[in-house]
Amino acid sequence: MATRTAYDAVIFDNDGVLTTPTDRDVLIEAMGDAFETVGVTDPSAEHIETLLSPDVPSLRRVAADHGVDPDALWSAREEAAIAAQLAELRTGRKRHYDDVTALESLSVPTAIVSNNQHETIGNVLEHCELDGFDVWYGREPTLEGIERKKPTPYYLERALADLTVENPLFVGDSRVDIAAADAAGVDAAFIRRDHRTGYELSSEPTHEIESLAALTELV
Repeated sequence: MATRTAYDAVIFDNDGVLTTPTDRDVLIEAMGDAFETVGVTDPSAEHIETLLSPDVPSLRRVAADHGVDPDALWSAREEAAIAAQLAELRTGRKRHYDDVTALESLSVPTAIVSNNQHETIGNVLEHCELDGFDVWYGREPTLEGIERKKPTPYYLERALADLTVENPLFVGDSRVDIAAADAAGVDAAFIRRDHRTGYELSSEPTHEIESLAALTELV
């Protein structure tokens, strides 16, 4: 497997890379809250599941089934998800991984590009005391934000433009992270944490690591 050296920046996904994933049950409950906000008191399990991670057509279908405005439903969904994750951060149930201390030894610019909401990433930076990132992007809480999520490289390319770098490394923990890096034409490092045991990738990353500490040997 060919590799390139002299990375001039490291860009990170957040959930599952820098911080622990949000408990699924917490997000399921938040989806119920979102439906209730727009007047839907009995959403099906299927519609709850769809609202967790929709594309725009599936969101519109669910909204139409309940006779609600899709923008209003998505706004309620995002507000509920932001609030739920903030509560998890405040209690410490969502926290940073211990190996984030390895980032202190990196001498290149760093950034975050997440599929989570931009406001949630801001809350993560505050409550997990993660600082020093030159650029960070979560998605805006709009229908356009859905379309710009990874594997679309929209936010990754924005971060690259902001950093004005030529050979960055993107660190992620999912298929969409690797696909976004491929789409942007940059190398990817897949971090296989405990929640990714047995997780299969659809394309081969440039590197596979088990800890952020390994970055000191790559950068």
